[in-house]
Amino acid sequence: MSGVPEGFAYRVRKNGDVEVLHHGRAAVVLRGAAAARFLIDVESDDPQELMARVSGNYKHGNERTAKNHPRNRRR
Repeated sequence: MSGVPEGFAYRVRKNGDVEVLHHGRAAVVLRGAAAARFLIDVESDDPQELMARVSGNYKHGNERTAKNHPRNRRR
């Protein structure tokens, strides 16, 4: 496990909204200024990391704790 976000994609709708997809499913829709800012930032930054951040699916901080929980040890 590399820790790098993956599986994200985005598409721009006809009305200018940006839909961020995670493994083919809609994660978030950005509208207006947020959509415009996203389109600018996606060109200069790491697109996968940026899409993970805007979708809220980014480094929750409990990954190691959950992995070591007794309920998850046998997995």
